Amino acid sequence: MSQRLVGKRVGVFVGPGFEDLEFYVPLMRMQEEGAIVTIIGVKAGEVCASKTGGLTATAQAAAKELHAGDFDALIVPGGWAPDKIRRDPGVLALVRGAYERKRIIGAICHAGSVLISANVVRGHLSTGSEAIKDDLVNAGAEWTYDKPAFRDGCLVWGRVVPDIPDFCRELVDAIERP
Repeated sequence: MSQRLVGKRVGVFVGPGFEDLEFYVPLMRMQEEGAIVTIIGVKAGEVCASKTGGLTATAQAAAKELHAGDFDALIVPGGWAPDKIRRDPGVLALVRGAYERKRIIGAICHAGSVLISANVVRGHLSTGSEAIKDDLVNAGAEWTYDKPAFRDGCLVWGRVVPDIPDFCRELVDAIERP
């Protein structure tokens, strides 16, 4: 089996209260496909506990020290972390810069809140946790809950944990063929 993302650079965000499966499964899927993965946080070296508290992850780099042009894709996992990291100007600048460069940005579950704060959802079809439906609609996105995962432009959306396999398939396809 050949690796489809060899040489592609993918940043995966992490923050306090991240959803462990929505973080680790896409991260490992990117690694499995040969992508060069960087774990991005508000601060480099920050150790973040998952929503359940059972797993941790360490940020390799601070968002404010990175440039969107350094990545082919960014992935924002869900959980409680999106509400924390969306407050960081470095995270928002990185996401906005990736969007402006038409880099792939993956968002699952509550991750859409980061894309809302980065002001990149207007006019896009969106999904995620039903808890952020009103936020996405009020930010100018169109909401659907009919599909487990899909791509709209450079944005790849996933609903919730059971949809991770579909989300990962969409991500790999989008990163391979931006």
